[in-house]
Amino acid sequence: MKKLKLVAILLCLPYISLAQDEDKKKDYGKLSGGLESNSQYYVDDAKTGDFEEEDNFRSNTYLRLNYDYKNWFANIQVESYEPQALLSYYPKYEGTDIGTFAIGYKSNSFEATVGHFYEQFGSGLILRSWEDRQLGINNALRGANVKFRPTESIELTALYGRQRDGFEVSRGDIYGFNSEINLSDLFKFESTGLGFGFSYVARSEDLDIDNPDFNATTNSFSGRLDYSEGNFYSSIEYVSKSEDVFIENDTFFDDKYFDGNALLLNFGYAKSGLGIDATFRRMENMSFYSQRNQAFEEYTQFNQGIVNYLPALTKQHDYSLTNIYVYQAQPNLKLFRIGKAGEIGGQIDVFYKIKKGSTLGGKYGTKLAFNYANWYGLKGDYNTTEGTYETSGFLGFGEKFYRDMSLEIRKKISKNWSSIFTVVNTYYNKEFVEDTAGEVNATVLVGEATHKFGSGKSIRVEAQHLFTNDDMKNWAGGTLEFNLNSKVSMYVTDIYNYGNDDSDAQIHYYNFGGSYSRGATRVGASYGRQRGGLLCVGGVCRIVPEITGFTLNLSTSF
Repeated sequence: MKKLKLVAILLCLPYISLAQDEDKKKDYGKLSGGLESNSQYYVDDAKTGDFEEEDNFRSNTYLRLNYDYKNWFANIQVESYEPQALLSYYPKYEGTDIGTFAIGYKSNSFEATVGHFYEQFGSGLILRSWEDRQLGINNALRGANVKFRPTESIELTALYGRQRDGFEVSRGDIYGFNSEINLSDLFKFESTGLGFGFSYVARSEDLDIDNPDFNATTNSFSGRLDYSEGNFYSSIEYVSKSEDVFIENDTFFDDKYFDGNALLLNFGYAKSGLGIDATFRRMENMSFYSQRNQAFEEYTQFNQGIVNYLPALTKQHDYSLTNIYVYQAQPNLKLFRIGKAGEIGGQIDVFYKIKKGSTLGGKYGTKLAFNYANWYGLKGDYNTTEGTYETSGFLGFGEKFYRDMSLEIRKKISKNWSSIFTVVNTYYNKEFVEDTAGEVNATVLVGEATHKFGSGKSIRVEAQHLFTNDDMKNWAGGTLEFNLNSKVSMYVTDIYNYGNDDSDAQIHYYNFGGSYSRGATRVGASYGRQRGGLLCVGGVCRIVPEITGFTLNLSTSF
């Protein structure tokens, strides 16, 4: 009842903000927010199978309200998973309740938040709390977060909290400190950018482990340096994590303890018409959970309890077939079936624009984007019987996990026509990435053309093909999209696994639907089949089931 009263009070805030004096409008603050609802109705399908779960209709709904008054702010997010959450979402998301709430104060030099908050230190290698509703992630911290800026060049942050776990919080206590120092401003460098950062994050959770080597607190430290000069930029970050009890196959091995570390390097060069960006990362035993048993499969399949942010550093592709064999970061120790302790590798992006008027550039110029990503396990001696390992040098490259090479060509053909051509070549080691078996070598070709008629009206046609002699063999796909105007859009799409050796698995994963937008409100509806596998956003993935059904999406903000 107390929670419902709080929601009712917040819903009444718009009326308060409308009050006025006789001469001028009084400042009662500002209320803003948004509503998002994603619903699905699942149906039986002879190809994808019958729906055998409870509740064919399911819905995830989020109502967020933000209130600002001078330097004060408050927010609340009410979430409803009725009658159940969408398939493959964390089971603890059930019913209707307050998901997050906070109140705080913010000025130029000081900021304090009590309640739920999101935070990131550096690149996130040591700490990131964030929300992504599509992935079912909301690992907000509930506690207190304080920021102090003694000068424009220095920002200090201290926090304490427990990470969100459904509508509850985890058992582990999270402590953190972060400092960001802009040395360029501090020392008044005119053309050189130089910044330094230092972070500390600890997770404290006492367990019933009778071993003197066990420490309830796991400490991690991060040091960072950013440098830029002219068109050149670079950064380096190193993270060290103290020893913690080893976990594999949902089991605590309280006689085994390992520490962890990570190194992240990034550098690039950018000027008009040319951009080069390269990233290198090495991680060893860098999984970090707010509650140790959240390393068990019942949590990891839903991306729950993760303290740090470890996305796959590969190109994020836009097309259905280029996203069948996608890489996931490999920070975990696996010592008993296969030996792996982390990952090492990187990627390079090159962007180049061929000038207008040249032979290859034509009237409008041509844009090229090249990406090469290569990832390996850490080279070492792995004893899969005893569950021990020792790496062979800090920069040793072991088993090959993944390679992805792509070229994208964007060409405006005329005033109304534009095109995109993409080729992707991928190597995917299923044994080490998925802990299953097999290797895949695949090539994907994609062609896309868009014609604009004016007044927001356009049509887009897309064709794809995946060539491989491995795994599920060849795929074909296509999309037709029509935008009637800036408000109304319709589409039909299909991918077909015609090369599968199993004729029952030669399925058309078709989908058709449309959307209507007006101002800050959007309504979308579709019907079709969903291919089972990985759904990835920004290098982070979740497993989705193979289903058929109707989908309805509604979002609005005010």
